Amino acid sequence: MRLEKRPTPSKAAMVAAPLGAVLFTLLVSGLLVLWAGAPVGATYAALFKGAFGSLFALSETLTRAVPLILTGLAAAVAFRARLFNIGAEGQLYAGAVAAVAVGGMHGGTGFELPMYLLFPLMLLAAALAGAALLLGPALMKTRLGVDEVVTTLLLNFVMLLLVAYLLDGPMKDPMAMGWPQSVALQGDLELGKLIPQTRLHTGLAVAVGLAVALWLLLQRTVAGFDIRAAGANPRAAAFAGVSVTRTVVLVALLSGGLAGLAGAIEVAGRTSYLTLDMSPGYGYSGIVIAMLAGLHPLGVVASAIFVAGMLVGADSMSRAVGVPNAIADVIVAASLLSVLVASLLTQYRLRRK
Repeated sequence: MRLEKRPTPSKAAMVAAPLGAVLFTLLVSGLLVLWAGAPVGATYAALFKGAFGSLFALSETLTRAVPLILTGLAAAVAFRARLFNIGAEGQLYAGAVAAVAVGGMHGGTGFELPMYLLFPLMLLAAALAGAALLLGPALMKTRLGVDEVVTTLLLNFVMLLLVAYLLDGPMKDPMAMGWPQSVALQGDLELGKLIPQTRLHTGLAVAVGLAVALWLLLQRTVAGFDIRAAGANPRAAAFAGVSVTRTVVLVALLSGGLAGLAGAIEVAGRTSYLTLDMSPGYGYSGIVIAMLAGLHPLGVVASAIFVAGMLVGADSMSRAVGVPNAIADVIVAASLLSVLVASLLTQYRLRRK
C-alpha cells in the first residue's frame, strides 16, 4: 500500500473531516468508559451537561475557552508560516508578568497614569513581552538555522523559573500571608463581567474579535498572503519575491503577542494577580486546538470551546458516574489524532502498489 496525493481534495471532505473525527473519537472513547464500568450514554450525558447544560456550566466553559482561543491563535498563525512555536506557555506567563508589572504598580513607584491610558499600556506591555520571548528563537531560526522547537520549548521552563523567582522576590505580595502570588492589579483594570454572578468576562469578546481580525489578515491582506506562501513553500515564496525572513519575524511578533495577551487577559479577567499555577497548560493546549481547527482562526474558536467543554465537564462526569477525569484528556488527545488522520486522508488516498 502507498499514499497517493489527491489532485483536488474535496472541500466537503475537508469540512466534514473534523466533525467525523470527533464522532469517531467519541465512539472509541466509549470503549474506555465501558472498561471503567460506567454506561456510555450516561457518561457522555454527564460530560456535556457539565460543560453546556446550564448557564453556569456554559459560562465556565467559555471562561476557560478565552486563554485557549488566544494561545490557539498564537499557534495557528505561527504554524501557518512553518514557525513551530511550542513556547506559548512561557509567552503567556511573560505577558502576565508584564501586565502585573504595569497594572500593579499604579499608585506605587510609577505609572501614575489615568486608567484609560494605563489599561491599553498594560495590554501593550503584555503583547510586547510575549513577542520579545519568541523573537529570539525566530531570529536564531532565520539567521543561524537553530531549531525553534527546541528553543521555544526550553524557554517555557526558563520563564517558569523566572516567575517563581519574581513571586518570591520583587513581585511578591506582602499581604499574601506567605503565599507565592504577585501584587494584584488595580480594581479598575479588571475586565467587566459579561454575565452577572458568573466568571465570564469581556475577554471572550476580545478573543473572538482577534480571531476574526486574524482571519481577515490571513485572507484579505498582502501580509497574510506572504504568511501563507512562506508556510506552503519557503523556497517558492522567496523566488516569487516574498521576504521569508521578514515574514517569519512578523509572525513571531504576532504569535508571541497573542500568547502574551492571553496572560494579561487571564490576569485582568479572572485572577487579578499572578501565581505559578495560573495556567494549567494553556500554551500546550493551544497547539492541540490549532491542529484541531486545521490552523483556521475561526475554527480555533470552535475547537477551543470544545476542548474547554471537555475539561470543564470532566468534573461533573466524574461525580455523576465515577469515571476518572483523565478520560476527558483522552478524548481531547484522541480527537487530535483522529483529526490528523482524517486530514491526511483528505489530502492523500491509499493505493495498492
